[in-house]
Amino acid sequence: MSFEDLEPQRVRGPLAELAREDLDLRSVEDCEERIAALEAEIARTRAAMTKKADQKSAADALFNFGR
Repeated sequence: MSFEDLEPQRVRGPLAELAREDLDLRSVEDCEERIAALEAEIARTRAAMTKKADQKSAADALFNFGR
């Protein structure tokens, strides 16, 4: 077993579908709602990244205590 086996797999399906969606079929209001939803998801993802970085820093500090 390698370290790569322990990493979560990337989810590409829904993101790829979003990129291929025909925006010409959407109204301005629909586009505004889409942008708001995507911005909320970006904020949620950034918060998760921050949490992971903080956890890594805490683990690094714990295991590098004697250095």
